[in-house]
Amino acid sequence: MLFSDANRPTSLTKAVDLSGGARSGAATGENADMLLDIRGLKTQFALREGVVKAVDGLDLRLRRRKTLCVVGESGCGKSITAWSILQLLRPPGRIVSGEILFHHPDGKVVDLAAVPANSAEMRGVRGRHISMIFQEPMTSLSPVHTIGDQLTETIRLHLPVTKEQAKQQAIALLGRVGIPKPEMRFSSYPFQLSGGMRQRVMIAIALSCRPDLLIADEPTTALDVTTQANILELIKELQEEFGIAVMLITHDLGVVAEVADEVAVMYLGRVVERADVYTLFEAPKHPYTRALLRSVPQLGRTRGQRLASIEGMVPNPFERPSGCPFHTRCPDVIHGICDRIEPPLVNLPDGSEARCLQYDPEYALMWAAPDLAKTVPTKPTTPAVVVPPPVARQIQEEVCLEVSNLKVHFPITKGMMRRTIGTVKAVDGASFTVRQGETVGLVGESGCGKSTLGRSILRVYKPTDGSIHYRRDKGEPLVDLASLNARALKPYRTDIRLIFQDPFTSLNPRKRVVDIIGEPLRANGMAHGKELNDRVAELMEKVGLRPEYMTRYPHAFSGGERQRIVIARALVVGPHLVVADEAVSALDVSVRAQTLNLLQDLQNEFDLTYLFISHDLSVVEHISDHVAVMYVGRLVEFAPSEALFANPRHPYTEALLSAVPQPDPRLRGRAQRIKLHGEVADPANAPSGCPFHPRCAYATDLCTNVVPPLRELGGGRRAACHYAEELNLRGVA
Repeated sequence: MLFSDANRPTSLTKAVDLSGGARSGAATGENADMLLDIRGLKTQFALREGVVKAVDGLDLRLRRRKTLCVVGESGCGKSITAWSILQLLRPPGRIVSGEILFHHPDGKVVDLAAVPANSAEMRGVRGRHISMIFQEPMTSLSPVHTIGDQLTETIRLHLPVTKEQAKQQAIALLGRVGIPKPEMRFSSYPFQLSGGMRQRVMIAIALSCRPDLLIADEPTTALDVTTQANILELIKELQEEFGIAVMLITHDLGVVAEVADEVAVMYLGRVVERADVYTLFEAPKHPYTRALLRSVPQLGRTRGQRLASIEGMVPNPFERPSGCPFHTRCPDVIHGICDRIEPPLVNLPDGSEARCLQYDPEYALMWAAPDLAKTVPTKPTTPAVVVPPPVARQIQEEVCLEVSNLKVHFPITKGMMRRTIGTVKAVDGASFTVRQGETVGLVGESGCGKSTLGRSILRVYKPTDGSIHYRRDKGEPLVDLASLNARALKPYRTDIRLIFQDPFTSLNPRKRVVDIIGEPLRANGMAHGKELNDRVAELMEKVGLRPEYMTRYPHAFSGGERQRIVIARALVVGPHLVVADEAVSALDVSVRAQTLNLLQDLQNEFDLTYLFISHDLSVVEHISDHVAVMYVGRLVEFAPSEALFANPRHPYTEALLSAVPQPDPRLRGRAQRIKLHGEVADPANAPSGCPFHPRCAYATDLCTNVVPPLRELGGGRRAACHYAEELNLRGVA
């Protein structure tokens, strides 16, 4: 719950000692279940270019045993808020003012903002009373220490137990968070675990001392839909079991709708709206919140439509707008008012709060009576949320790509002589077709072979068997790319291009944008000098980047702009087929909407064909004409998008659809999620029969012993299930 300066509670019985200690005293009345009370927090970074006000006067409250979700675009200060609470800031970052009042269970109140970061008192808070789950477990876990060592270190640091007792507690915790064979995994290293398993280890470490508050910073962003659902369910179960509070930082509004009690929306370092989860989704107050909610693709509701997107980007931290910080992107802006006056946080009758002049009694009449606003000097403005009508796209009957029985196997070697002891069957007999001008979505859990399949089509990997027939242009014959040598493949390198998942690591930080985008032109001898610069400038304009920025380096761009650079580099040579490998999974909801609209616009303009690889099924349903579902190197279902989401024919597809979080809190608990136990089968040691049978609720002896073929079901549908016609599987309503 949030409070404005004029409405902060003052019922603490003892004053807080701002020198770093705290006085004991039980909270009374309203504060009896208060856990964290942040007041006027300001965290800044003093850089050569100026001062970055990452958190700029934040007010935030969290009660015991509740879940508070903090949402907003990248650069709004969500993660810096979490790091400030735990004093994890690195120079030149520092807290310059404000309070972070932490209420201990014994009644003691500590201002964490005043406690030295490296003090024994702060180290006693971290892990023991407040713990954190970081976004990327691979960078948070030590690669040279076993899982058991890292768990027991945390336990012994905070609890008076012996080494053996700590080990037993650690093994029990690993089992509690759903890691199979915890005694064996205790001695494993992080690289030996899947992404979902590593995230479970992070949760086990975070909960090892039963903290009062768990801060989870984007804990499921990089996970596939079933693993995400399992992790969120696990956090909820452990929260109820241990009575902890959770602060969940996320940009996934579906996750927010599923788990939040209260929601705080941040923009440029401040909370602009706070409400309980039902109020926020049903009656959002702030224009920024409304725009975020409109940007979300919803299963069964937004297919074929353009997504509403927020114009522009979060402002440069060195060029913060005057007045309301959102006025440069706001559809309700009144110039002369919003760009001059900084709005206060207003308490509203329904218990929510919003930082907008629409709700300030002194200015509210201008929005209630639009004619009055004409008396205020205005200037033309482009609406921040624009939803043009969808453009009809022509999908041709001519095949662009035909993959037949494709296999990509990697040998497992051992010893100095590199003796082959096994085979990883990353792709094991995939077959599908893509027509010219259409988008085929490829979905499945991590480890099922999606990216390997995409890269083998680009011939990054040489197929072990099968064919990849590709047609360059209308009327031309199909050519089997799988059979071509490196020299024969060269002319096709410009025809099939890849959009990478991570714009941060796929761009060379030492090269200018003109060199990054123009490199394929130069490498293929297609343009040089002024012609190259002109083509780069033209394409930058097409993807929504200013051509005058071509001499800048990647670090000067936001995440969404960097993804546009990646897209421009893929399209600069005029390809026919684009493989987009998780092209929007790392983006904020608003930037993701912009990118999806851009991909559809470019497809219409250049007659592109897409193979769209993603673990986000709401995005796949929105953009795809057909969907291929993959499991352990094989396609288990292929169907038109609408048919697959409404009426799946494979149990694995049904389970994936049931795990998609819907951005509507009223749907909580209405549909029973199908919980898949265990991990994706090992492609080096796949089960006999149907590879999905160990996790399938409908499996029989036939499934255990006989591999089901991918067979035709009519209506352009295929499924690899013995009982595809008999099962009545649940789709998305």
